[in-house]
Amino acid sequence: MPVGRASAGGGLAAAVAILARDKGVVPVSFQLLIYPMLDDRAAGPATPYAHTGEFVWTTSDNVYGWTSYLGHAPGVDDVSPYAAPARVEDVAGLPLAFICVGTLDLFVGEDITYATRLLEKGIPTELHAHPGCPHGHNMVPGSRLSIIHGRDFLGALTRHFGATVPAAVR
Repeated sequence: MPVGRASAGGGLAAAVAILARDKGVVPVSFQLLIYPMLDDRAAGPATPYAHTGEFVWTTSDNVYGWTSYLGHAPGVDDVSPYAAPARVEDVAGLPLAFICVGTLDLFVGEDITYATRLLEKGIPTELHAHPGCPHGHNMVPGSRLSIIHGRDFLGALTRHFGATVPAAVR
């Protein structure tokens, strides 16, 4: 079974993959993570990437989002990886992943880190870091960025499921 969503839903999809692995329930075959929200520890103002958190989903939005989701301030020691997937100690055994994020997205650092961890464990992982794209870059119908995102997204699904991509999105 594949799992996937965008933003906070992408974090939930990654958490489902971790939970499924840990509990041995329905096997997850694929993670389709679109600018996923993975790490509550990254909810504060510090980021090594210029201009992240300034557009669409801001640092203050992120703190509010994590606080609302967790029921307390983010970044404390006892947050479960089922709530914040970046906190999982070992990613071994997780399914292959497609991760897409823009370089202006507040989540770029945590998404690249998560993808790197998967790759280091030998998990096939496709990472797309779109230059100059903010959070939600795929939400403007017909825009160049949305078309590129759609092509990448459908390509990942095609490779995983063995279907063909319609000519209109190639």
